[in-house]
Formats: sequence, C-alpha cells, structure tokens
Amino acid sequence: MSERSTKKRQSEPKRPGRGRADLPRLRRMTEAEVRRTAPPELEDLPEDFWDDGELVTPASKQAISLRVDEDVLDWFKRIGPKYQTRMNAVLRSYMARMRKRETPPIRKRRDGTSAG
Repeated sequence: MSERSTKKRQSEPKRPGRGRADLPRLRRMTEAEVRRTAPPELEDLPEDFWDDGELVTPASKQAISLRVDEDVLDWFKRIGPKYQTRMNAVLRSYMARMRKRETPPIRKRRDGTSAG
C-alpha cells in the first residue's frame, strides 16, 4: 500500500461567486463592520439613500434546448464567460425592437393633435 494520505484537504470556506452576496455572513455583521468593509464609492452616500429602495427580483429563466449554428455558438463563447446571458440579451434586444414595430404609430393631424 502507498503511504499517501487519504485525509481530505481542508479548503477555504466556499465564497460566493461574482455578484453573489454571502447573506448569512452579512446578516451576522454589525453596521460598523458593514461600513468598514464597504467599497470606497459607498462612503459618501446620504443616510437616507436606501429608504426608497425597492427589491427587484430578476425574471426567472426557462431552461430550453436550442440548436444554433456552431460558428454562432463559438463566437459567443470566445467573447468570454456568461455567453448564454449575452445570447439572451441579444434576443431580448431583438424582441424589444420587434415589439416597437408591432404597436401602430400615433398619427398626428396637421394641427398637431393626435388622430384616433
């Protein structure tokens, strides 16, 4: 048998990914700790800055199987991580443009008022 250790290495506690908050850890922190560890750009915010804040939950995503041309997929992947998010943004932009075309334009009369 080998002398190799079978003990699992202890790694650092799992840290949240970019853009993800470690809410349990944040809830344990005091206001002073939060202020001390906050990024410098938050220092000059007025005390009432968050008073009218509104929690906005992102729209849920639907997992689908989508067939795209290989070169299209390769191009999005080459740009970097989160290629699926970028593909969604492109589709959303296209959808928004098409929706604008769906609504009939408001025609104006010669006197400047809108018709109908």
